Amino acid sequence: MSRRSLPVPDGLDGVRLDAALARMFGLSRTTAAGLVAAGDVWVDGAARAKSDPVLGGSWLEIDLPDAVAPRAAEPVAGLVVVYDDADLVVVDKPVGVAAHASPGWTGPAVTSGLAAAGYLLATSGPAERQGVVHRLDVGTTGLMVVAKSELAYRELKTAFRERTVDKRYGALVQGHPDPLSGTIDAPIDRHPNHDYKFAVVAGGRPSVTHYETVEAFRAASLLDVRLETGRTHQIRVHLAAVRHPCVGDATYGADPKLAARLGLTRQWLHASRLRFAHPRDRRPLEFTSPWPTDLAAALAKVRAES
Repeated sequence: MSRRSLPVPDGLDGVRLDAALARMFGLSRTTAAGLVAAGDVWVDGAARAKSDPVLGGSWLEIDLPDAVAPRAAEPVAGLVVVYDDADLVVVDKPVGVAAHASPGWTGPAVTSGLAAAGYLLATSGPAERQGVVHRLDVGTTGLMVVAKSELAYRELKTAFRERTVDKRYGALVQGHPDPLSGTIDAPIDRHPNHDYKFAVVAGGRPSVTHYETVEAFRAASLLDVRLETGRTHQIRVHLAAVRHPCVGDATYGADPKLAARLGLTRQWLHASRLRFAHPRDRRPLEFTSPWPTDLAAALAKVRAES
């Protein structure tokens, strides 16, 4: 176990304790509730129930499982640095790599890969994800920016919160969205029956996804997706909610036969473009990433079949 002590962020004021822990440390709600039940969590020196609301600024102490303690530096095959300066580093993340360590994940992570390559990241944020200002799913490839300086961490977190970062994704989805371009505005929270999934849930966190059809095929459509908010699994949940799941996304109801025919073992989703103002001098930065080999091959096959 690893003891952490820190104040509750003001943005979590009024949130129940287990949900606050989940958001602060990247835990599942089940794991967070288990830590509370085991007596491993204290708020202002006292034990609390998992459903008790927390107050912004309260002092939180928690004994975290070793799985979420900072991981030793480990080289990550396929992790490409596309930009680097004194404040930040932008990487192109391969499939099968997490953004940072979390309970139950023993595979490679962006943070440990950067550490192995000699990068010193910002110390702000929970220990297991220092420097991380946004995340990509393990099965989603593409561009991520990680903060190296404390200024960059602070400014980039604000930029993501205020929605001034332009994040674009390519998504190959089943069927043909109607309309061809539009906005999905639906709240997201944890799935009521499956802790590993998320869903459109009344009373969930506001979530907005914009999409535009780039190319239509016989069985699928290639979309350009822009995120206005950045909820966990947001694109996958929203597209599944309108009955056009990402091809290959078995978690959210994609057709396994189509995925097999295209040779896909994960969702067809790639963070292809990232644009933001540099946190120190405000100059515009923009990066693009080509389709990875597996996605490019699947796209070529679905195009040839149409």
